[in-house]
Amino acid sequence: MSACFITATGTDIGKTYVASGLIRHWRAAGRPVEALKPVATGFDPASAEASDAGVLLAALGRPVTPAEIDRISPWRYAAPLSPDMAAQRESRSIDFDALATFSQAAIAGNKGMLLIEGIGGIMVPLDNRHTVLDWMVVLNIPLLLVTGSYLGSLSDTLTALDVLTRRGLTVKAVVVNETPGSQVAIESTIETIKRFARAIPIVEMRRMAAPTFRPLAERLES
Repeated sequence: MSACFITATGTDIGKTYVASGLIRHWRAAGRPVEALKPVATGFDPASAEASDAGVLLAALGRPVTPAEIDRISPWRYAAPLSPDMAAQRESRSIDFDALATFSQAAIAGNKGMLLIEGIGGIMVPLDNRHTVLDWMVVLNIPLLLVTGSYLGSLSDTLTALDVLTRRGLTVKAVVVNETPGSQVAIESTIETIKRFARAIPIVEMRRMAAPTFRPLAERLES
């Protein structure tokens, strides 16, 4: 597989964490890899290194410069809100067709592995009419769904899988990223998701253990 869209059940679940880990895995294996974070909110130029785009660039071994940020993350907004709201704060809006064309051009020109990181959860609004789900449908590439082990993640995850399946999208794997401080055991979360999503591989990411991204990378490459 040459391209994958990384989405999640919500915001701050671990999309960038998973994407950067996969990038480092493939780079260590000598595999060409590229990544994009086309839409970002809560972006502060003064701390660009800490932004999602900055983290991805560091994983790619590239400098975190304004030009590099522009290249992988052209739609950036200051307010830490949904893209439609953040853009409105700046009297701007996201051109959905331009976003789709930008993403499709990157997929077509990709010569190795390409990761496109979405924003927030699958139904986050991008403009007055389109959500991240619409973006994924237009691209129609395999997905990686990142969730957590927080209370409520089961409903969020199963709802997301149901919606994605109904729209004809392929989920290559679900990553359960352990939620810090959660009283819900990650093992119980994974066991329950498996009962309802039997055909989809579930990959565990524990916070207190050095994660290995090889099993997940192999899922995406198959």
